[in-house]
Amino acid sequence: MGKAGRDWGQIYSIYGVDDWQTPIFLLIYAIFFSILSVIFLVYFEPICYFFHHFLPGPSSARFAAGFTGSVTALSAVCLFYAAGNIFYSSVSLHWEMAQRMVNAVGDWSSVKYALDLGCGRGILLNAVALQLKKSGSSGRVVGLHPTPTCSLSTLRTAGIEGVQEYVTCRSGDPRKLPFSDNYFDVVASAAFVHTVGKEFGQKTAVAAAERMRVLGEVVRVLKPGGVGVVWDLVHAPEYVKRLQELKMEDIRVSERVTAFMVNSHVIVFNKPSQHFVGPNEVRLDWRLNNLC
Repeated sequence: MGKAGRDWGQIYSIYGVDDWQTPIFLLIYAIFFSILSVIFLVYFEPICYFFHHFLPGPSSARFAAGFTGSVTALSAVCLFYAAGNIFYSSVSLHWEMAQRMVNAVGDWSSVKYALDLGCGRGILLNAVALQLKKSGSSGRVVGLHPTPTCSLSTLRTAGIEGVQEYVTCRSGDPRKLPFSDNYFDVVASAAFVHTVGKEFGQKTAVAAAERMRVLGEVVRVLKPGGVGVVWDLVHAPEYVKRLQELKMEDIRVSERVTAFMVNSHVIVFNKPSQHFVGPNEVRLDWRLNNLC
């Protein structure tokens, strides 16, 4: 059973798996290596005899056959684990993390507008909408995704969850959000920011600059006093550093969670209210126009 009494089978039937090719690909290879390891076990002596044609002495041949069989079996185990972890992370873990992210926001009844950046099929989007509905809020949540075709499947899942009146979907560039400054009470994003700039290579300076641009946009559209919640893979330390540079308040980082075979964290922060110095108001510019 999942959070809030949800059955995992029900969740998978609603949301499906975005990148189903990857776990299927890994599963096929895992089965292939499993069959090879069984062959090594059942036909160990004939295989040793085969290796003896290329290696001096029977002991060397047996060692080579045993070592190859062991590596094959270990590879099968690793591939099964990878396929299972990616399949689990795509929906079940995503749903669990969405509940954690929703719970990180104290009061949903006062939320008028929320944004799910990189909404995908709508797991986090609908979790936010369900929370708005549960709290009796008249607020709305906007799901934004770079792919225009994503909106139809997302709205379909919102209809199944019974929250379509709380949900709006649109496409847009996460590096230049089509919203005005200080618009949203809550901005959330689940396993998305790390995908921005990946065409430049995940470890390149250009990709890092693109991720920082997205983070700057998140801060820009967030209202003073609003809450940002980002669950993402690998890059949590650089996000925290940038949020500190942008003078965000109450930055909290969750414990490590393994997702898609790598480390992930939830980062929660508050955007401070604008300050006044004497008679002049100091307005902070959250944009990252200097990044390229």
